[in-house]
Amino acid sequence: MKLTVLGCTGSLAAPGNPGSSYLINAREGDPGILMDFGPGALAALQEVGDPSDAHLLFSHLHADHCSDTASLCVWRRFHPTAPATRRHMLYGPSYAAEHLGRMSANGPDEIDDLSDTFDVHTWVSGESVDIDAVTVTPFAVVHPAAESHALRVEDKDSGAVITFSGDSAYTPALVEAARGADLFLCEAAWGPVADENTPPGMHMSGQEAGRLAREAGVKKLVLVHIQPWSDKEATLAAAKAEFDGEVVVGCAKDVYEVL
Repeated sequence: MKLTVLGCTGSLAAPGNPGSSYLINAREGDPGILMDFGPGALAALQEVGDPSDAHLLFSHLHADHCSDTASLCVWRRFHPTAPATRRHMLYGPSYAAEHLGRMSANGPDEIDDLSDTFDVHTWVSGESVDIDAVTVTPFAVVHPAAESHALRVEDKDSGAVITFSGDSAYTPALVEAARGADLFLCEAAWGPVADENTPPGMHMSGQEAGRLAREAGVKKLVLVHIQPWSDKEATLAAAKAEFDGEVVVGCAKDVYEVL
C-alpha cells in the first residue's frame, strides 16, 4: 500500500498544509481511498490522484476533516471532461449523508442528496468492511464529535496495516486499532505534553502518541494533526522519549509505502 499525505495540520489549514486528508493506493487500477477530506484537500488531491475515482472514508465530521467534500462533489458531478462515472463508497458516522448534504446544499433548509455520486454507509465500531483490495475496521475513540473512529486499514494480499487515529484522547481502543501496524498516523494536537490546562477528552500529546506506539508495537509512528502554532520538534522529542521505534512528523506531500 502507498499512502500520500494530502494534508495533516491540526484543526485548521496551514500554509502549504491542508487539513486532515490522506490518499491510500493499494492495487494498480483500483480507485484511491481517501481518509478524511479537510480544507484544501481537493487542490492537493488534483496533484496526485483522480478526484472522480476515489472512495471516501471519514474518521469523524468536524470541519477540519470534511469541509472540502462539497467541492469534491462539484468536481465529480460537473467536471467537463472527467466527471465520476460510477458511485464510490463513502463511510462515516450515521448522520454523514445529512451533514455533508447540508454543506453541499443550495439553501439553509435543503439537503443535497449525495446518493448520485456516493454510496453512503455507516461505520459500526469493530465491524470490518471490504473496500477493493483492503479491509477497513473502525474503532470508536474519544473525541467531542459524535461517532468518532480510528481506522485500521489492512491489505488483503500482503497483510500490511496502516492505522489512522483520527482525533482522540488517549484510549485503550487506539492500542487495539494500532496493534502491530506498519504505519501509525497518530494525532498529537496538544504538542509535546498535556498539562492541567489541557481540555480532557479531546486530543493527545506527542508523549501520549509515543506511549500508544510503544504499547501497540507499531513499526513506524507518524505524528499528525499538530496545530500550526505548536513546537513540532519538541513534540517529536516527547514521542521519541516514549517510543524507541522510528518516529517522524508528518508533512503534506509525504509518501509512505508499506509492504
